Amino acid sequence: MNVILCKSKIHKARITDCDLNYEGSLEINIDYMQEVGMRPYEKILVVNATNGERLETYAIPGPAGTPVFRLNGAAARRGFRGDMITIMSFGMFSEQEADDFKPKIIVLDENNKITARKGSLI
Repeated sequence: MNVILCKSKIHKARITDCDLNYEGSLEINIDYMQEVGMRPYEKILVVNATNGERLETYAIPGPAGTPVFRLNGAAARRGFRGDMITIMSFGMFSEQEADDFKPKIIVLDENNKITARKGSLI
């Protein structure tokens, strides 16, 4: 049997912009994507702690060295600049792989700077 586990998580990110006139997705600083092992165009779950909204979309890489978290397309209606979000991606694991697996997690501050590393990053 296989199980689905959270493999990557960016916690407490702040939305920096929303662009309704884009095809869709969430733009994320490529440095953060690489840090947690999130791939460009990977399916993600976005949870907005500010308003309780949840959405599935895909990650697109944003400029390195920036605090960018931009909701695009229809997703732009699910949040506003300054909202706190958590972004997660998932993977399928065998029960044996799942026994020892730890996700890669970063926690950000109000300026989208990394304040903690958790899971397999510690």
